[in-house]
Order: sequence, then C-alpha cells, then structure tokens
Amino acid sequence: MDLVQSPDIVSGLMGWHLLLISAVGLAIVCLLGWWVQCRTLNAAHADVIWAYGVGGASLFYLLLGDGPVLLRLVTAGLIGFWSLRLGTHILRRVIAEGGEEEGRYAAMRESLGERINTFHLFFFLGQGLLAWLFALPAWVIAHHPGEVSAAWLMAGLLVGVIALAGESIADKQLDRFRRNPANRGTTCRDGLWRYSRHPNYFFEWLHWFSYPLLAVGAVYAGWLWLAPVFMFLFLWFVTGIPYTEKQALKSRGDDYREYQRTTSAFIPWKPRHGHSTR
Repeated sequence: MDLVQSPDIVSGLMGWHLLLISAVGLAIVCLLGWWVQCRTLNAAHADVIWAYGVGGASLFYLLLGDGPVLLRLVTAGLIGFWSLRLGTHILRRVIAEGGEEEGRYAAMRESLGERINTFHLFFFLGQGLLAWLFALPAWVIAHHPGEVSAAWLMAGLLVGVIALAGESIADKQLDRFRRNPANRGTTCRDGLWRYSRHPNYFFEWLHWFSYPLLAVGAVYAGWLWLAPVFMFLFLWFVTGIPYTEKQALKSRGDDYREYQRTTSAFIPWKPRHGHSTR
C-alpha cells in the first residue's frame, strides 16, 4: 500500500484550504452548541452535532472537490445518508427525553459541579475535532486524481449499503422493543440483538471500511484504513460499549448478565446456550 505520491500530485490539488474552512465552521457550531447547553443545562445534543458535523464537512469537500464525479456522488450518498439517519435518530432520542439530560451527561454534570461548563467547552470542541477527523476520508476521495476502478467502487458501495441497512434495522428493532411497556426492565433479544449485544455498533464500525475501498488510488488512501481502527477503539473502549453495558447492568441486573453470558459482545454470532436462544 503506497502512501507516498509524487510531489506534483500533492502540491497541485489537495484543497487544503477546504480543511481550514471546515475546521472553522465546525468550531463555530460547537461553540454555539456549548452556549446552548450553558442555558439549557443539557449537553446531549453534542452527539447530534458530531453526526451532522461529519456529514456536513464531508459533503462540503465532495461538492467542491475535483475528483471523478461518480465517485464523489457515491461517497456523498453513503456519508450523507449515514449522517442524516444517525443524527436524526439521536436528535429524536434527545427530544423524547423531554428536556431531561441523558444519563452519562447528567452523571458528568453531577460529578464536576461548577466546573461543568469549562469541561463542556473542551468537550464540545472535541466533538468538532472528531467530526473534522472522521470527515477526512471524504476529503481524500474528493480529490482522487485518476480513473476509478469499478471493482473497488462496487466493493465500497456494497459494504456501505450493508452497514447502513444493518445499523438502521438494529435501531428500529430496539426502538420497537422499547416502545412495548411489557418489555420494561428486560433486554432486547429480537432480530439482530439475538446475535450481538451491540449490532448497531458493529454495523457502525463496518460502515467505515467503505471509504478506504472507495479511495483506492487516491493520495493518502492508505491512511483511511485507520478510520475503522479508530472507530473500533472508540466503540470498544471509550464512548460505546463500556458506558452502555454499565447502564444496562444497573437497570436490568441479572437479565443483562445472562445476556452477556450468552451473546457476542460485538460481532454477530450464534448465541451460546441460554435464554438468548429463544
């Protein structure tokens, strides 16, 4: 995998100024988001800013880039749908809380006390930085210098569509389960949730494999394989599984412990013998 291209290619086209413009735009949005949480005492919309921010910056690069039109259109379709679906899904969840702050943000506010606004200033700006970083694949693809292989284009599109469909299905199955009052205090084992404790996270991770496949032949394309690596690290160690599992054990106790015992944590797999095999 060749990460070094000729100086002529690198010097002529990479549209570095677009990176600066998007960074400034994301910083402004994040500062506004921080100001809103100072007034509402609710920081849950930080996740909405991240999801929409990745999509917004990516579409900005793809619109103004000079790479092959078909490649930019395919990439815009994948990242645009991903951003709109995930951002709207999180936004609806925030609205459904009726102004109450999500558990992890409420816990932060309680533990930090008067320091919370200072913490959230850097937290919101950090969300903007993450959005900027996860939009970099679109920047690389937007400046693809040559002909695009139909095989790599189809591979990236196929992976992206499967990932988007899987994540959407998993979220809908969980929402349907939660809306049933009879399921209160129990764990969802319907559909994809029978085979993975976090199928939505699995397909979120899978989604980021589509962009290095689409970028084959572009300057710095090899670096895009870091995107699924970093997404896995965030989901497994930071923002995803640790908090979700802690909250699930707190609210569902032994039922969730049995679910942990019988069901794969991440990659969908046949459940072990136990309650989850129903």
